[in-house]
Amino acid sequence: MARVSRNLQRTIRCPVASALDVVGDRWTLLIVRDLLRGKNRFTQLRRSVEGVTTSLLSDRLKRLEREGIIERRFYSEHPPRAEYVLTPKGHGLGVIVGALSVWGQEHAPHDLRLVDSECGHPVRVLYHCDECDRQAPRSRIRIVEAE
Repeated sequence: MARVSRNLQRTIRCPVASALDVVGDRWTLLIVRDLLRGKNRFTQLRRSVEGVTTSLLSDRLKRLEREGIIERRFYSEHPPRAEYVLTPKGHGLGVIVGALSVWGQEHAPHDLRLVDSECGHPVRVLYHCDECDRQAPRSRIRIVEAE
């Protein structure tokens, strides 16, 4: 079970609330965004995540590593220098960052956009039913009690 921040006791274990306990602040998702974009060194992240302080970036990277979302890999021993790589669990956040990107493209000023790297065309995030092997329109999606 995921850790619950701030000693919060939940009566319902909601997957949205549990996910937000891990990645629910502005800085964490922006760090994941930039790791997905190939920025994997501390200095690159500090420059690209506008407004983040060095101590806050360090704290979020440690939290992401603790949660198994990133791995720290050393590329120099003297002086010690590391790069940060998304784990498979971290790559799973790509769809969340993608959904936020698509929403932002539709409803907010933006300079970046989400595209297919082969054709360059904009893309959307879709729901898919694995059991039926078909696309599920947003109008049919519901959050229900787990069985």
